[in-house]
Amino acid sequence: MGKSSAGIVLYRTSNETVEILLGHMGGPFWAKKDEHAWTIPKGEFDPDEESAIDAAKREFKEETGLEILDPLRPMDPFLKNNKKHYFFLLEKNVNPEELKCNSFEMEWPPKSGKLISFPELDRFAWFDLKMSREKIVKGQLAALDQLNKMLH
Repeated sequence: MGKSSAGIVLYRTSNETVEILLGHMGGPFWAKKDEHAWTIPKGEFDPDEESAIDAAKREFKEETGLEILDPLRPMDPFLKNNKKHYFFLLEKNVNPEELKCNSFEMEWPPKSGKLISFPELDRFAWFDLKMSREKIVKGQLAALDQLNKMLH
């Protein structure tokens, strides 16, 4: 089987409008991109070593700085790009300005020999479901479709 990833779809309702929290992917490849350059906070895990829900909580903390203790509502896993995605739903309002992501190192500029540190997610924002479809990476559109069905 391919890889597995898990994450938490954080949503809030304001004036009957559902919004979800997305993070903009960090690093030089994504720096000037906006359309389909945002993601649900998530990451890979080994199902033999960690449960999907534990991985989702761990990844959410790494990528936002927030520890989730609330009960999570599982979404149906789906297969995309040879990866099984497990998402969990939680209604919670947070201030995107207060979120802080871990970082990764990569050689930049290429072949320079210099290692530079970049945040995995460089900023966060709330988007309504329509705008989320324009912002989110295409491999996660199935999660938005499922969220829409679960909430309506």
